[in-house]
Amino acid sequence: MNNTLTIVLLSLLAGLGTGLGGLIAVFVKPDRRAFGLLMGLASGVMLTLSFVELVAEAWALSGYLVATAGFAVGALLMLAIDVWTPHIRFGEKEADLANNHLLRTGLLVALGISLHNMPEGIAVGAGYMHLPAFGVFVALAIALHNIPEGIATALPLCQGGMCRRNSFLVALLSGLVEPVGALLAATVLRAFQGLIPASLAFAGGVMVFLTLDELLPTAREFGHQHYTAVGIILGAVFVFLLSGTLGV
Repeated sequence: MNNTLTIVLLSLLAGLGTGLGGLIAVFVKPDRRAFGLLMGLASGVMLTLSFVELVAEAWALSGYLVATAGFAVGALLMLAIDVWTPHIRFGEKEADLANNHLLRTGLLVALGISLHNMPEGIAVGAGYMHLPAFGVFVALAIALHNIPEGIATALPLCQGGMCRRNSFLVALLSGLVEPVGALLAATVLRAFQGLIPASLAFAGGVMVFLTLDELLPTAREFGHQHYTAVGIILGAVFVFLLSGTLGV
């Protein structure tokens, strides 16, 4: 199978996790303990994947300067997007979402979420271009991460007055942007393979920023702290076991 098609399909698989999370949010509506556990799980996966795999791999391939620069650029880019993009942070302003004016800005909300998800596709693309098994590993880890992210995306919208279908669609469509990032990474890195290490570190910086700025604050405010801690540990354990199983 063509490498580019494989990368797009892997990132699509990862992105569909947000849709699954959206379904869980609108039909099951997890309580504080379950929400904290799931958000902790997503955070544990992202932090472990970023530091133990993406940044470490970039460091091993090109040294600490490239890894550090890539990580910093990724984190700072997400900070800039977070400041300038008109999106609604996970879990915040639930009551305000019932306001018709804010509900009409659903496309802007989806745009902000999508911009946050696109770099995850870049991680899949860069990982696969480096080593196919590594790309599969990254895609599976992100897929697990995306389930709680989909819950965190759809649940506030649903509780704020948006209908179940639209809340689910926002979560689903935000994840479907990930193949765009993967295709971009595959296209650029095929021409400039020397950028693969920096791209891995870049993805790590993106994921760490999102975890610290979005996932953990949401888990602390709307979840249960002990269950969140357990979720973080379980997320890390999952990444360790998956890495060992796939041999990456």
